Amino acid sequence: MTTRTADSKGRVTLGERFANQPVIVREIDDTEVVVTLARVVPAREAWLLDNPKARRSIARGLAQARARKFAKPPDLKADAAIADSIEDDR
Repeated sequence: MTTRTADSKGRVTLGERFANQPVIVREIDDTEVVVTLARVVPAREAWLLDNPKARRSIARGLAQARARKFAKPPDLKADAAIADSIEDDR
């Protein structure tokens, strides 16, 4: 436990361990405050945290990538043949 003194503006330094990190400051009552390290998620990315199905899908894809289980690449020769046959029909 460490004792700190708030300055004239109510600020308290937490030390280097907390430097440049976001924290949540929760006021329990008039005599107690809890400071918790936090991670901030941009609003445009928060949907993933709220969507368990999408999170599972991402986790599965990452596991497959780690295991080097990749989808087969497209067959460009077969695709070119299809494109050529479509053009020939015109």
